[in-house]
Amino acid sequence: MKTLTAGEAAPQFDLPNQDEKRIKLSDYAGKKVLVYFYPKALTPGCTTQACGLRDSIEQLAEANTVVFGVSPDPVKRLPKFIEKHQLNFDLLSDEDHAVAEQFGVWGLKKFMGKEYDGIHRISFLVNEQGVIEKVFDKFKTKEHHQVVLDYLNQ
Repeated sequence: MKTLTAGEAAPQFDLPNQDEKRIKLSDYAGKKVLVYFYPKALTPGCTTQACGLRDSIEQLAEANTVVFGVSPDPVKRLPKFIEKHQLNFDLLSDEDHAVAEQFGVWGLKKFMGKEYDGIHRISFLVNEQGVIEKVFDKFKTKEHHQVVLDYLNQ
């Protein structure tokens, strides 16, 4: 697994959101886009991370930044996550993990002594020109939004 790094072009994805509407990265040229990969909707760590971003959405918007959460969850699971936690950004379904693979966040994981393939919790800030500006790969789920805001406000 080779994770993309700052300075590389972001893969141009086209994924369905929670309403089965297609979301294309190219539609957001001129804005910064935070593409955050998370393992599974409605799990504790992913909920903490999503709620932090939800509560920071105004500050992110002030920094010209749009948020997309990407997971291998099927589309039908995503509306429950949004409704339960009043999420105010789109969640995208990458069921075949093709986009996760393009970003280099799909790979071997270890949990409680078991090894399996899954999504690594990594976020990418894509700049207005579609280039990865910053990779966030070292954070606690409850601090993720603050790490991103600190970077944007420096």
